[in-house]
Amino acid sequence: MTEKELRKKLEEYANKAGFKLNPDEKILEFVLKGLVKNKEKHGEIYCPCRVVTGDKEKDKEIICPCVFHKQEIKETGHCKCNLFFAKSD
Repeated sequence: MTEKELRKKLEEYANKAGFKLNPDEKILEFVLKGLVKNKEKHGEIYCPCRVVTGDKEKDKEIICPCVFHKQEIKETGHCKCNLFFAKSD
């Protein structure tokens, strides 16, 4: 999966979920590179801000979009990775 393909997929998800991708292109590109690198290294698009343990069942939680992102966005306006942000109305 290329960064471009992943970005499109995550943009579609963000729009459906009511979020937006990080408006800072440099940070967004950095996070996308980390996701692609994890896909190549581990076979899944694990969040680059979380530690992959090797326990497939436990690590399911950190496949992007991870199980934590919605609560983090609710609390801080963005997820830990700075990939997804709350849409400002």
